[in-house]
Amino acid sequence: MSSQFSKWAVAALSLVSTLAFADVYVISNSGAQLAPTDVRDVFIGEKQFAGSVKLIPVDNGALQEKFLDAVMKMDASRYSTVWTKKSFREGINPPPVKSGDAEVTDFVKKTPGAVGYVSSQPSGVNVIHKY
Repeated sequence: MSSQFSKWAVAALSLVSTLAFADVYVISNSGAQLAPTDVRDVFIGEKQFAGSVKLIPVDNGALQEKFLDAVMKMDASRYSTVWTKKSFREGINPPPVKSGDAEVTDFVKKTPGAVGYVSSQPSGVNVIHKY
């Protein structure tokens, strides 16, 4: 095995193990108050308001598999099917997908009603629950 390949393999395994054990922090814009029991309903489009605030869920592409497993208790195929049906029946769009923690945190901070998830606790947002 080449030295370059070995370095690549170690880096890939490190990333996989980091994501496998990463925490999932569900966060919201400071204007949106939610209970941990609301998270699943927000991310499948069943809960669309917190009081008078319109909720806007956002997915984290880098952490989505972990979130779906740990929080939603479903795989990506099932999640996609739920949103396909929801879109067709109710005209509701699935959450946009951001590239990672920084993009999700920035979106949540700037968007009233935004709810997302990240792998480390950010400042300037509400932390709904740590999984």
